[in-house]
Amino acid sequence: MEQKESKKGMARLMELAFTKKGLTFAASALSLISTAVSFVPYAAIYFIVKELLLNINDLSGMDASYVVGLGWLAGGSAMGCVVLNYAALMCSHVAAFETIYALKLDFARHLAALPMGFHTQNSTGKLRKTSDKNIEELEGFIAHQLPDIVGSFAAPVIALAMLFVFDWRFGLASLVPIILAYGVQAAAVGGGKSAYFIKKYQTSLEEMNNAAVEYVRGVSVVKAFNGTIFSFRRFYSTIKAYGEFVTGYTKTFRVPYALFVTVINSVYLFIVPAAVLLSGSAENYPDFALTVIFYIIFSLSLTMPFMKILYVSQKGGQIADGVERMDKIFAVQPLPIAKNPKTADGFTVEFDDVSFSYGDGKENLTISNASFTAEQGRITALVGPSGGGKSTLASLIPRFYDPSGGNVKIGGADIRDMSEEYLMSIVSFVFQDVFLFKQTVAENIAAGNKNASREDIIKAARAAQAHEFIEKLPNGYDTVIGKDNRLSGGEKQRVAIARAILKNAPIIVLDEATAFADPENEQKIQTALNELMKDKTVIIIAHRLSTVVNADKIVVIADGRVSERGKHGELLKNGGAYKNLWEKYNGGADPIKTENGGNE
Repeated sequence: MEQKESKKGMARLMELAFTKKGLTFAASALSLISTAVSFVPYAAIYFIVKELLLNINDLSGMDASYVVGLGWLAGGSAMGCVVLNYAALMCSHVAAFETIYALKLDFARHLAALPMGFHTQNSTGKLRKTSDKNIEELEGFIAHQLPDIVGSFAAPVIALAMLFVFDWRFGLASLVPIILAYGVQAAAVGGGKSAYFIKKYQTSLEEMNNAAVEYVRGVSVVKAFNGTIFSFRRFYSTIKAYGEFVTGYTKTFRVPYALFVTVINSVYLFIVPAAVLLSGSAENYPDFALTVIFYIIFSLSLTMPFMKILYVSQKGGQIADGVERMDKIFAVQPLPIAKNPKTADGFTVEFDDVSFSYGDGKENLTISNASFTAEQGRITALVGPSGGGKSTLASLIPRFYDPSGGNVKIGGADIRDMSEEYLMSIVSFVFQDVFLFKQTVAENIAAGNKNASREDIIKAARAAQAHEFIEKLPNGYDTVIGKDNRLSGGEKQRVAIARAILKNAPIIVLDEATAFADPENEQKIQTALNELMKDKTVIIIAHRLSTVVNADKIVVIADGRVSERGKHGELLKNGGAYKNLWEKYNGGADPIKTENGGNE
């Protein structure tokens, strides 16, 4: 990571481009040779025309073998240029594919290693843009732009060298418009204007990507209320803002770009006046005329390489900014790994004076000095108003985040001293918002245990009250979710519970699965949960107080602090925060569900 942070911009881009040094150097060398060879036909044609002019009055004196040889040289070099360029692109493409393959794997592994906190604070659209667009553009840079850069910078040097070799005076005349063109371009993009545009352009794309993902996810709500894209203000606003910014910026370049293109395509207009001025001092007029014709024709070849330089410079700047954004993600460090991993002596979960903040400092703590124990084999419920920190506390158990202060222990061992694989093997989560992969039902259930047999999968499904509806699907357990069939919310929940049953982790964290279920599904889900919770350490994030009256312990969380703990009856007798919540709940207004904000 230190190396990635040490270089930025084009330097970092070239560092990545030369990851496969042998192939990239070969591509660059072949592109350079191809560019040099591409100018040979111009020189050959010059000498052919010169031979013809010298013998125009008597063609019999012309050296035919010399002219034919030059013709073969022109044709062969043109063909050689194509072959060399093809070979350069072959090398650059192989280098690009190998580099991007390794980079995408590294990026995916890094994302998987980052704590859940990183993913909750960074949108899916942003990460997807980095993984897909930014890294994919790097592939295009190595495969196409890198050979172009070598050729584009070599071509003007070779061309200018040729211009000065044949007649330095016309060489100077040809150089004037090139300097003027790049002076115009520098004035247009100088002073950091180009870098500012690229950063704002990439940011605008990220914001539009984020809004697009959010819009697609919420399109059912938009349609349910007979809305359109204009109803989804954020998406519409980001598209409009992006369009206005790009259009406005493009308009500022109308005049500079038009001047650049005009001047760079008009080199011959500077050669003609030079020819008129120099014609009076010409000693050999036929040679002078031949030189003028050569420079006028050759000047037309200067446009393409200089236009390529403009293109690859702009494109390279955009890709470099994308790489910088990728490197910022690479710079985020995963949670520290235990050097000597420990295992739990039992499965009691203990919160010891735990504090936590989503920010870097200790200001605005989400959790403050929370202490309680969830005993092995018992049910502990976390209740409290929305945004109080219940879900945040639960997410500390599988180490989605590390606490800012205090310790979370399982079986007496700090979870930070456990290996990630071991910790995840002993904790299962069942969320309200169930995520199922676009795979078969069997594969989704087996995600809890990759070594499970078909019989094990069916047994788990039966325990989760899911076997009956799975058998009715078009292809049973081999039905692809989201393709062959769409499951209802209750059915998805039971598949998720089957997954957790199959995993058979000794610690279960439930974000109450029956909160939004209809009566029929609620009964089946509750039966499945009873099977899942047998002999487990269970922590329930409770949204409906009626579901936790029989819990072995109820912990009341308010404003990130533990305000009360005990059984249902005890807490009612205490007349504290829990009794207040219970009275409001039974009065018809569930205070836990009246808000959608906070860390729920």
